[in-house]
Amino acid sequence: MDLERKYMTEGDGKVIGVKGQVVEVKFRKNVPEIHDVLEVVDKPGLNLEVFSSSGVDTFYCFSLGSTNEIHRGSYVINTEKQISFPVGNHLLGRAVSVFGTPLDGGEKLNSKEFVAIHKRLDLEEDIVSHREILETGIKVVDLFAPLMKGGKMGLFGGAGVGKTMLLTEILHNIVGKKEKNVSVFAGVGERSREGLELYQALSESGTLSKSTLIFGPMGENPAVRFLSAFSAVTLAEYYRDRLKNDVLFFIDNAFRFAQAGNELSTLMNIIPSEDGYQATLESEMASFHERLVSNKNAVISTVEAIYVPADDLLDHAVQAIFPYLESLIVLSRNVYQEGKLPAVDILASASTALEPGIVSNMHYDVTLKAKNLLKREQALERIVSLVGESEISKDDRTAYRRAKKLRNFMTQRFFVAEGQKGQKGDYVPLKTTVEDTKNIIEGKYDRVPEEEFLYIGGVKEINIS
Repeated sequence: MDLERKYMTEGDGKVIGVKGQVVEVKFRKNVPEIHDVLEVVDKPGLNLEVFSSSGVDTFYCFSLGSTNEIHRGSYVINTEKQISFPVGNHLLGRAVSVFGTPLDGGEKLNSKEFVAIHKRLDLEEDIVSHREILETGIKVVDLFAPLMKGGKMGLFGGAGVGKTMLLTEILHNIVGKKEKNVSVFAGVGERSREGLELYQALSESGTLSKSTLIFGPMGENPAVRFLSAFSAVTLAEYYRDRLKNDVLFFIDNAFRFAQAGNELSTLMNIIPSEDGYQATLESEMASFHERLVSNKNAVISTVEAIYVPADDLLDHAVQAIFPYLESLIVLSRNVYQEGKLPAVDILASASTALEPGIVSNMHYDVTLKAKNLLKREQALERIVSLVGESEISKDDRTAYRRAKKLRNFMTQRFFVAEGQKGQKGDYVPLKTTVEDTKNIIEGKYDRVPEEEFLYIGGVKEINIS
């Protein structure tokens, strides 16, 4: 009776269906707006977020906790507020959940300021574009697919080819080198073990104090995984606009963000598109990516790990991310199986930053010549496998060997893998990478065996007699 009286007097809604993490609610008055938070009357602390309408006065809502205690007939109250995330300097060095709850065993956050995680795009906001390269110290990235300051880079690859390791190395190298940089890491739908390893790697390298990690791991329900990306981008905007810090934003994994949206879409009986993904996939990607921009206050540069199901780059969820990226790094299972790390498919990787005026003329020319050399090697590979290297012409043999040396030169020891490999990582300046690549292409090291170029920093490490 008390519940009935509370429902009638406070006027909100009643649960009419529960399906997985999606709860359908019917409202009599005080109809909510999209993203409003609803409180379940008889279960304090159990909240719902309104996602979309399902009828004239009914709405689909995400449950932000377990739905075991929600049943048809449960009453809800509209708080008329969105989910808010705690912001402030004190989040640097911390690992938290989508709601700002500490996950690192540290003390509770005493936050005085909270910001709603959803926002409409401000079409009048002054967006600033930059024509400057953000050096990562990773040879194959800086040379063939450089990251633009304020740009977005995608690391594409199937399971177990080194996406997370490459992303973590980029985080380590850039955040550790620049004083004003901070980083925000969004762990969306990935394993808790990988999150722990990242936390430990950043702690050991001394860059954790300039980073915030926000996790919605694989074991969480799809609503939490989906929302974790928005909590992370909200904090990145705060660091950019209020603290005026240049932000390096990481998400691992952008595909899992799309996958979580697809799971929720299925529970809401939304008719999928022909490829099986949710019809709202493009708009969901836009609502996330279009907030990761630079303005007059500071810069947000983004690096995304993107899982490629069955190594198929034509998968629709993967294709939905492409339009937002300036730099594409494609990781290859074949290269990985050869034992070459990072396992980058050089000819499939590219960047809009590779043009004169953004990179130096020497960098541009060397990259074009290097790609042409690698294409020539690819064409010769089948012939060599059939008849042997000795049967091709002298010019072809020279080009083939130089290409092999170049591929080996693009391997590198990583700081974040020191514990696994027992070797010290290398940070290779872009200038060194360009000059060494130029010398390899021009034949300066023709007498040096190709094995000598594996896992070195600069060519100066080779003892050339």
